[in-house]
Amino acid sequence: MKNYLPEGKLIGTNTNKSYLKSISSLNEAKNLGIILEAKALMCDCEHNIIVDIPCAKAIIPRIEGAIGIDSGETKDIALLSRVNKPVCFKVMDIVSSDSDETLVILSRKSAQEECIENHINYLKSGDVIPAKITHIEQFGCFVDIGCGIASLIPIDAISVSRISHPSDRFYNGQEIYAVVKGKENGRIFLTHKELLGTWSENAALFEVGQTVGGIIRSIENYGIFIELTPNLAGLAEPKENVHIGQSASVFIKSIIPEKMKVKLIVVDVFSGSGIDKSLNYYITEGHIDKWNYSTENCHKQIYTEF
Repeated sequence: MKNYLPEGKLIGTNTNKSYLKSISSLNEAKNLGIILEAKALMCDCEHNIIVDIPCAKAIIPRIEGAIGIDSGETKDIALLSRVNKPVCFKVMDIVSSDSDETLVILSRKSAQEECIENHINYLKSGDVIPAKITHIEQFGCFVDIGCGIASLIPIDAISVSRISHPSDRFYNGQEIYAVVKGKENGRIFLTHKELLGTWSENAALFEVGQTVGGIIRSIENYGIFIELTPNLAGLAEPKENVHIGQSASVFIKSIIPEKMKVKLIVVDVFSGSGIDKSLNYYITEGHIDKWNYSTENCHKQIYTEF
């Protein structure tokens, strides 16, 4: 089975470049039904996408820009937002005009339809797939799961450590992994936190007596929750003049597996250091049937069944 990847993963490959270099190689791609990628240079006044192909003028007609454009289910912003980014497509036709100018007609919609038929339709709950962040909202982030097909990761499924906004964890264009949570009416629903490790796996990165960096995620009357990793937070005693989102240096006072608790002492709090959005994945492929975040002897069990 072919790999149907988020847009941008093919554009730099030697195979992709080889097919784009000449009319004859484009014609071969057309006959073979190969999915290619190139940069979208602009959308014209009719929202046709002009594509950067070195050997000819190339265009994705508006109606071929995405699944759902013809019915109105997909809005034209989905086309406009691709400008200056890679787009996938299949070559539909190669036309020569009276002035000997060659025009290559492309279809992104056709590539998406193939992706759905041969990839999306086969996904099952628990499958781990690559994805790419395309748009961030307060309630979650939209990701490309193949050929520009969008899916949603809700904010509460991003990590165990709570965040106030998905941009606390992700940025547009970021390549990530996700897990298929379910399917409904042809739509794929995703989760993410299950790939970032259990409590024990994350706690094993630290030792009592260390002073480490963290991010203040929540301030309560009884203490301050400080994120040590995306799937591990510790609790420090209340402290004045601290704010959510600030960085902190914290002393690890104790690690208590049976209660899934990490007790911290705040050494210093400061702003302006930036947040490291790199992610340490414990799982990047395959399938998950069940994920249990909790330690064996803890009465509180946090798990996901797929």
